[in-house]
Amino acid sequence: MPADTVRLWDPFVRLFHWTVAGVFVGNYFINEKGEDVHIALGYTAVTLLLLRFVWGFVGPRSARWADFFPTASRLKSHFSALVKGERYRRLGHTPIGALVMLLMMLCLLCLGITGFMMTEVDYFWGVEWVKDVHGTAANSLLGLVTLHILAALYESWRLKENLPLSMITGRRRQ
Repeated sequence: MPADTVRLWDPFVRLFHWTVAGVFVGNYFINEKGEDVHIALGYTAVTLLLLRFVWGFVGPRSARWADFFPTASRLKSHFSALVKGERYRRLGHTPIGALVMLLMMLCLLCLGITGFMMTEVDYFWGVEWVKDVHGTAANSLLGLVTLHILAALYESWRLKENLPLSMITGRRRQ
């Protein structure tokens, strides 16, 4: 390990990130809606989401909600720095990055709830608004994922640091 790096992302956060990313790609682009694989992957994502929620209270510092929760003052400070072209560097999630992450998690939760409603609750089987909410959540998640990827690439270029690599290795430059 290079001496100028620190451990940042613990194994569970990395497992959560890459597994949920794979589930999303599989369910959005590959699997047929309503197939057993689609449903099983959806349950996997929701289970990991619930575990990640708990991990935000008991996990290491960089995984804790208190470390990066996007409060109004944190968001204002980050946004102001971006507008002014100033360097804003945090070892973990930036406030705007944390906001996008939380929105992605909310979309995942919405997908899980509506998916459950469509497949497991007879009352909602075939109900159009549930399908519409599920589709809107999936499309919103696609937009947020795209924003997340573009922001990670832009910030990697701007900070001259490979941010996606840190989610693979768990380490980041100090």
